[in-house]
Amino acid sequence: EVQLVESGGGLVQAGGSLRLSCAASGFTFDDYAIAWFRQAPGKEREGISCIHGSRGTSNYLDSVMGRFTISSDNVKNMVYLQMNSLKPEDTAVYYCAADQITRCSSIHHYYDYWGQGTQVTVSS
Repeated sequence: EVQLVESGGGLVQAGGSLRLSCAASGFTFDDYAIAWFRQAPGKEREGISCIHGSRGTSNYLDSVMGRFTISSDNVKNMVYLQMNSLKPEDTAVYYCAADQITRCSSIHHYYDYWGQGTQVTVSS
């Protein structure tokens, strides 16, 4: 059974940093794309970054380029999202998603497996 569990969210001041973690189980990293999405109140869910075991990483969100970095530890079955220089507009629920697709995608309905989400709140 595929399971994804996010952690690491919280309240941080603008300019601060957080590292989100996604603990994955039930599948082999090499065969799956694992992505980070976020959804702010009243807005659509948007893809941030994705990592695929055999194809590397892809980044989708211009507003976080140079501030957010996706990485993975395939031994620990963990995927991370390092978020630096946080801004109030980064406030959202952040989700980890996975699916056995051949390449990364920023389209949320391509992913069948989702974590419960972790809240990130950035104060000004």
